[in-house]
Amino acid sequence: MTEPRVPRLTVDIVSDVMCPWCIIGWLKFERVMAHFAGRLDFRVQWHPFELNPDMPPEGEDAAAHVMRKYGISADQSRANSGRMAGIAAELGFIFNRGPDFRMRNSFDAHRLLTWAGALEDPEQEAATGVQTALKLALFRAHFTDNRDVGDPEVLADVAASAGLDRTRAAAILASGEFGEMVRTEEAYWADQNITGVPAFILAGRMLIPGAQDPEAFIRVIENKVLASAG
Repeated sequence: MTEPRVPRLTVDIVSDVMCPWCIIGWLKFERVMAHFAGRLDFRVQWHPFELNPDMPPEGEDAAAHVMRKYGISADQSRANSGRMAGIAAELGFIFNRGPDFRMRNSFDAHRLLTWAGALEDPEQEAATGVQTALKLALFRAHFTDNRDVGDPEVLADVAASAGLDRTRAAAILASGEFGEMVRTEEAYWADQNITGVPAFILAGRMLIPGAQDPEAFIRVIENKVLASAG
């Protein structure tokens, strides 16, 4: 007798490299996937969203940016950053925001992520592939290593660290390749009323917004996915 097939669950994640809650949300979702190991066959794909599409190439001081954008004080900004850093640390990720930490333009990072996603095999056995490896490497480069992930040389190095061809990455960055695809995807998700990130879409139809705790995902998957599959 053959083993019964494990149901497959597609997970589309709309996200920006500049978004601290996006890496926190992902680390929480990894625990969801571990919880359902052997019961669900996950397939993860990342999609572009720019929190600051008009960010100039030189970026902006992160603290000043947050205070201006959200109308909060320096003390409030520091408190919020400390809270996020504490949550991330509990999940095994280090936020290392020094005094020179800046928000960056993420459009070119999204072009590389779109390229990486196109390289993946839809029938791959693993839940994640090179696109997720690149996404996590970009999060680390920005939040932990304080590197300029808007800089083409940095981006090419990060791509290589994730197992991608550095020469090909540099050629993409030197051209407009994958730019139209990024814009098309951004417009699509905007049409789906995705106005903030992270946004997790399960099975193409169930939206779970924000960096929610694993229990929120587990309830939805148990009641909406596994119940119907059984």
